[in-house]
Amino acid sequence: MSEVMPISETIYVENSFSGRRWALAQCDEDLARGIQLDHQIPAVIARLLASRGVARDAAMDYLNPTLKHLLPEPRTLAHMDEAVARVVKAILAREKIAVFGDYDVDGSCSAALMAGFLAAVLEPPRTYIPDRLTEGYGPNSAALLKLKAEGISLVITVDCGAGAQVALQTAREAGLDVIVLDHHASEHAVPALVQVNPNAGGDGSGLGHLCAAGITFLFLVALNRALREAGHYTSRPEPNLMEAVDLVGLATVCDVVPLTGVNRAFVRAGLARLGRLERPGIKALAHIADVAPPFTPYTLGFVFGPRINAGGRVGRCGLGVDLLTTHDAAAAEEHALALDTHNRERQAIEKMILDEATALAAQQEASPFILVAGEGWHPGVVGIVAGRLKERFNKPAFVAGFEGGLGRGSARSVLGINVGAMVRAAHENGVIESGGGHAMAAGFGLTPAQVEPFRVFLLEAFAKGGPVADVPLAIDATVSPGGATISLARDLQLAGPYGAGNAEPLLVIPDARVAFADVVGKGHVRLRLVGGDGARLDAIAFRVAETPLGDALLKSRGSQIQVAGRLRAEEWNGQARVQLHLDDAAPVSS
Repeated sequence: MSEVMPISETIYVENSFSGRRWALAQCDEDLARGIQLDHQIPAVIARLLASRGVARDAAMDYLNPTLKHLLPEPRTLAHMDEAVARVVKAILAREKIAVFGDYDVDGSCSAALMAGFLAAVLEPPRTYIPDRLTEGYGPNSAALLKLKAEGISLVITVDCGAGAQVALQTAREAGLDVIVLDHHASEHAVPALVQVNPNAGGDGSGLGHLCAAGITFLFLVALNRALREAGHYTSRPEPNLMEAVDLVGLATVCDVVPLTGVNRAFVRAGLARLGRLERPGIKALAHIADVAPPFTPYTLGFVFGPRINAGGRVGRCGLGVDLLTTHDAAAAEEHALALDTHNRERQAIEKMILDEATALAAQQEASPFILVAGEGWHPGVVGIVAGRLKERFNKPAFVAGFEGGLGRGSARSVLGINVGAMVRAAHENGVIESGGGHAMAAGFGLTPAQVEPFRVFLLEAFAKGGPVADVPLAIDATVSPGGATISLARDLQLAGPYGAGNAEPLLVIPDARVAFADVVGKGHVRLRLVGGDGARLDAIAFRVAETPLGDALLKSRGSQIQVAGRLRAEEWNGQARVQLHLDDAAPVSS
């Protein structure tokens, strides 16, 4: 196995090329040695687990997360029994049920989960995904009344509903029962029949890290159990819920929820199921995107996810659900092709808006956050643009697009800053028209006249909360170019899946000569690093051209620098190779 050195006090950067600080991951070396001896695993993995707080007796569950050991009891979620009882009643009475979802990946997967189960135990439900441009996010009064007029007696919302006070009150007054399955924070009780939401008041389940698809899956586990006890399966086969775990894994990665506890099991099991290509929509999407198993979290988050999202951003909002629920191969190919086309349209729109937004953001250097808005900016891509600005400027970004006098915006944050709480507070104080979301991502609505008051409100909120948290790059270990082998990259994958809450290990090469550096593709910088022993390592820094980091890398040709990045084993033309995906770089320590 390749030699990997634990970090030492000499590896510390106060000001990198991108203006960031590098900190050292703290590790209990005795715990690391104990984990290695107990489980006979590579030293680098044992040290990684110890630095991330994994207990000695929990190491194997961490390295081999399974639903059998980690799936929580669904009834720990508040109001689960009431919600299940109402749906059992509807199924046994053959009531007409509608599933009301969101248009992003988590919403599409949640709606597909629920629709697939109901189709197996009753009949295909009415599935309703609101139009992003004309209806906005979540349940609205007109849509719920329309479902009532169609003869629907029960609506189940998935990945939405927690903030739909007016619409749910309308449904209640019309005699329409609504069950809310959501995970968005909610300070107020909703006028639904029942809400199952680990992030709502009164829930003590501790499952607030689940995405909506995870909550939907737990609901279906409980519902399936109740139907079995009611004798519903004496005349029909019982659904196999494990056949749907691919959707939960996909949503868990794409909704960027923490990969801890059962979420790790969802992703591990989901990747295995996705790799079998049994779902026609996934098989068609993989073909269109030219990817093949085995899939990784990167495949889910950056190949499948953007295409499924594209329908809700610039196309037909229900297209993602259609892709994930169809059993017809020809229809799946048609949906996948449409989503791929919409994704290319989204990329073109995104680039145009990003260029404009970046120019405006560059003028806000002194602000602890970025707030930019533009007329005609497509609301379907403002979230992506906010994410790009957050990455480039390393501070929270709020981006809004206006059309017809109303703006729809998205916020993306850095660790330590809860943008969801900020936009909810702005809405509650009448500063903006609407607002809600998570700590790391939020959505909001406002008028052009509200932009500057919103900026003032945010400045006051940041002042009360102190400066933006200085979240440094956490260095896990050092390695030389010669030690950065395929074997090491594969060893590091043992502690996956990686993502939010379980960052991919960050390695530092403390002294490498830049033998080659140039711009490739869409603003990427490719490098060749050479160690003191002459060993070479290819590296790439994505989307950094024309940034301080990119400029510094290009100027470092022939010089010694230290780099921080993630080591990846990749296939290229049938050959395995290793490459460093570079996060940052800095001058060599003196």
